[in-house]
Amino acid sequence: MKPDRSKDLTVDAWGVAVIALLALIPALTSSPFALSLTHQIVIGIVAALAVYIMLRMDLMAFTIPAFMAIGGYTGALLATAGVTDLLVLVPAAFIVPVLISIPLGAVVLRLKGTYFVFITFITNEILQLVIFETPDFTGGSNGIAGVPPATLFGADLGTPRSLVWVTLAVGIVSALITLAVTHRFRPEFSSIEENETLAESLGVPVWWYRTVGFMACSGVSGLAGFALVNMLSTAHPSSFASFSAVNYIAYAFIGGRGTMLGPVVGAAFLVSLSNIFSGQGQFAAALFGALLIASVMVAPDGFVGLVRRMIRASRKRAKGNHA
Repeated sequence: MKPDRSKDLTVDAWGVAVIALLALIPALTSSPFALSLTHQIVIGIVAALAVYIMLRMDLMAFTIPAFMAIGGYTGALLATAGVTDLLVLVPAAFIVPVLISIPLGAVVLRLKGTYFVFITFITNEILQLVIFETPDFTGGSNGIAGVPPATLFGADLGTPRSLVWVTLAVGIVSALITLAVTHRFRPEFSSIEENETLAESLGVPVWWYRTVGFMACSGVSGLAGFALVNMLSTAHPSSFASFSAVNYIAYAFIGGRGTMLGPVVGAAFLVSLSNIFSGQGQFAAALFGALLIASVMVAPDGFVGLVRRMIRASRKRAKGNHA
């Protein structure tokens, strides 16, 4: 078991490294398109990592947009109140969703399969109603416009490049949190994923570990929401539409749900392709759908899973040739 876990840790660490490598883009270019694409990729990666955390326990959570909204609005409300320090905003965007996830988790984590998917999707719809019905607090359908950019030790981080640096920093923090949680509790998460009933019979407190994963998922989602609001300078309900969860789940599955590198690769690939397809007008959605179908057919366990299988097969052939 130890060698396998060591290999998994190495592959997952590459997920963090890929996000760090994206820092080369703002360092090498000031192209608005390149900077915008970097924002989109990193935010997509963070949201997909939140999906990945729950998938480690075989749970498909649709609450990602809801917790993104909570984290994003938390950052927006603090910033408009004059609290713009990045070292305050990032922890707040993580902690507030985590605190809200505790009572919510007490309800939804007792459900499984279709029921869990359904109730987590409905959670997004309920939050949308709350946002629209509390205009004095959230701005309602108008949202919160003119959100000041984050600062660090008094330095303004509102330039295009600085905004990307903030998004990348949030991405790295989110990846490290995901890495820490999924590896600290990997044996327990894996046992729940493989056979929940057997895990319970062996004394694994399934509900408690689900709660830990759900808290981490909600906090990471909140960080994605903060990065999005900081990029747009606006917190608006349309940024956190319920169906956006489908995209984040697709990033995790297309990249490969078995390792942390999978959601990173999947988000980078699909976000980049969707930007290219967006220039095709009415054919964009059809092209994107065809891409998803082709990807699943070619790599049912994701791109990272496909590459790993190819590497294992080549090693077996090499050993056979040596024998």
